[in-house]
Amino acid sequence: MNRQNSTHEMHPDPAEFIRANMRIATVPSVPEIRLYSAHPASGLWRLAADADEAGEDPAPPYWAYQWAGGLVLARHILDRPETVRGRRVLDLGAGSGLVGIAAAKAGARSVLAAETDRNGVAAIRLNAEFNDVHVSTAAADLTGGAAPDVDLVLVGDLFYAADLASRVTAFLDRCVVQGIDVLVGDPGRAHLPHTRLRLVAEHAVADVGTGSAVALKPSAVFSFG
Repeated sequence: MNRQNSTHEMHPDPAEFIRANMRIATVPSVPEIRLYSAHPASGLWRLAADADEAGEDPAPPYWAYQWAGGLVLARHILDRPETVRGRRVLDLGAGSGLVGIAAAKAGARSVLAAETDRNGVAAIRLNAEFNDVHVSTAAADLTGGAAPDVDLVLVGDLFYAADLASRVTAFLDRCVVQGIDVLVGDPGRAHLPHTRLRLVAEHAVADVGTGSAVALKPSAVFSFG
């Protein structure tokens, strides 16, 4: 094996790796969408090891799974396309791109999916292409910046850790001040800012973040304000 091939195997291209090692599967609770999804033989540790060798934070591959907050938000958008139709949408912490893809399918004018994990960004692009929709990507943490030039921010399952919840809440505050609508999908994670939320809808969805389907559980869509 030559040095070039050895280096390529040690540092796999994320898009090539996803195509080769992940399976396209129908999304639980959202059968209108199919995504590249993890399975026991995916070998996702190789992408994490690549980040570690590059001096980056080897974040867990949350993007490789669908979580209840994103599932309930995607389900709600597809059931009520008027929520996004004709609007400029930001999918914050987009993961696999599920919520943004649902928005694009439902007729959003434009969709920007922001995700900090470069492997997740690669997955979003592949998933959007497979579902025949256009989703722009931002490989960045937008929570420290100004409110974006959009009409609606969609937040699926970003309140599972205290520091992240604090940053997201502050960012959403700036969005609301600028007249941007915000919808949050969440199954009731520990740091959900309940006092800032108004219930919009409830749907029973699978919380499949562990990579295996589980019984349906109630999850909710809230407006933030």
